[in-house]
Amino acid sequence: MNDPIPVTRRVDHGTAKLLPDIDRAHAWLLTVDGAPQSYVDLDEPTHLEFEYARRLAHAVDCAADEGEPLDVLHLGGGALTLPRYVAATRPGSRQDVVEADLGLLELVAERLPVPPGAGIAVHGADARRWLEQAPEDSADMVIADVFGGSRVPAHLTSREYARAARRVLRPGGIYAANLADGAPFAFLRSQLATFAAEFEELALIAEPAVLRGRRFGNAVLLASHEEIDTAALARRTASDAFPARVEHGKALRRLIGDARPVRDEDAVASPEPPDGAFSIG
Repeated sequence: MNDPIPVTRRVDHGTAKLLPDIDRAHAWLLTVDGAPQSYVDLDEPTHLEFEYARRLAHAVDCAADEGEPLDVLHLGGGALTLPRYVAATRPGSRQDVVEADLGLLELVAERLPVPPGAGIAVHGADARRWLEQAPEDSADMVIADVFGGSRVPAHLTSREYARAARRVLRPGGIYAANLADGAPFAFLRSQLATFAAEFEELALIAEPAVLRGRRFGNAVLLASHEEIDTAALARRTASDAFPARVEHGKALRRLIGDARPVRDEDAVASPEPPDGAFSIG
């Protein structure tokens, strides 16, 4: 594990590579079929290299008082970047991580093991199926970062899926999802409309260049039944290396426009990113 040599392995859903960061002794980039999936620093789990991961972490930071343990369900595992972050910043948290790629789980467990006693339980299963079977009111947060290659799978985009997330969350709980889209935002608008049909409060975190349609990129969707602390989120996202905006209220309603909630029978995966949008090397 300490030898900084790249690792390439065939996993269930493609070819995974672990690439060492030459600037950080025990930090690794995980890619699958050339698409970046995770970055993790084993010595400093609070170091988040990817901007979208920082934005998800901001949502975690604002979900409860500093250091308060949370029960978190992670849909999508990768190299367990966010679970490690939660374990480091909120000791005593109970976390379940659901990842469908068993080969990827094996690679991460072998090369990037989670320290004993971290409170992180990893499960090889389909995210939607696990969510639908999870106990009601069992999670303070549901964090979805599920990509098949570079696309969010269709069965994780529907109103039925959003309803399952709502059922699992406790009162005041927060759903947070990493999405990706570009202008004219047909997918993003449909996701906002879908979650607005099941949750009273929504917020969206994204870079201004993405929101203005200048480039394809990530956007973090937040949904809750209680008011989301958008002011605290805005302060945190504004201080990032690549500042982001937090949209909510009327601005989100304008973005949604005439978009309609998506049902299972109509659901489609998120759009294919343009060439070079996310790929490495």
